[in-house]
Amino acid sequence: MAETRVISSIEENDLSETSAVKDFLALIKIGIVNSNLITTFTGMWLAFVFTGTHFLSSLDTIIYTLLGSSFIIAGSCALNNFIDRDIDPIMERTKGRPTVTGKMSGGKVLTIGFGFITVGTILLFMTTFMAGVIGLIGIFSYVVLYTMWSKRLYVSNTIIGSISGAVPPLIGWAAVDPNLSVTAWMLFVMMFVWQPPHFYALAMKRVEEYRAAGIPMLPVVKGFKTTKNHIVAWVALLLPIPFFMMPLGIPFVILATLFNIGWLILGIAGYKMKDDLKWAKLMFVYSLNYLTILFVAMVIFTLI
Repeated sequence: MAETRVISSIEENDLSETSAVKDFLALIKIGIVNSNLITTFTGMWLAFVFTGTHFLSSLDTIIYTLLGSSFIIAGSCALNNFIDRDIDPIMERTKGRPTVTGKMSGGKVLTIGFGFITVGTILLFMTTFMAGVIGLIGIFSYVVLYTMWSKRLYVSNTIIGSISGAVPPLIGWAAVDPNLSVTAWMLFVMMFVWQPPHFYALAMKRVEEYRAAGIPMLPVVKGFKTTKNHIVAWVALLLPIPFFMMPLGIPFVILATLFNIGWLILGIAGYKMKDDLKWAKLMFVYSLNYLTILFVAMVIFTLI
């Protein structure tokens, strides 16, 4: 019996540790951290390529940049969870967050949030002053401009929030080359324009949850028809961007253009589809693949 109790105790400890890890990863929104690391790395990689800097000779810059950007994003997401702990219980996808379940106290969340942001900012400033400044802009735009100000007040909250989501590739580039080139800014523009159709599609899928939480997302305030029009318009804005990225090579320009046309065709097809939610899901999945494939392609094409 004693041995059984010991085994049971060990199993309980293991489950507790696993639960704690899951709660921590949920708090910092590890999915957002990982996806932004891809764009940060791509920006940094391209800066290495275009400045002729040897990748392996700058391992300290690589480590500081990736860790620094990860920390500021994770810290900002923790603060976002703290601020939204009153509305998160209403929404299905957020009601399991540790700030809702009570598994993490407000004080602990704030400590993690501000601690991570402080460490991340220091690491970015250890690369270049410009990278640190852009990192601070990203933090301010996500925590203050989006989460604390526009999210609950304005239907344009998604557009305002797109600023923070577009800065990671700029951080990566600036960490290597503070003199941001046109290509660096095009990475920012691509990320900025990509976000509204991505998040509008998600908002269509979760429209009733946002409505219950009182968040004025576009489909809540204007309905699906207007949201479709906005999505298609934003996707159309992506069309000229590849042609400003000629330094990446013709193969990339062709690939990006094909992806843009494919997304636009899928968007226009939504006017004929009877199931709006099915169309929104297709648009959302396409947007995820679009971002991942194109940013990985930028790295691959510079290696060929």
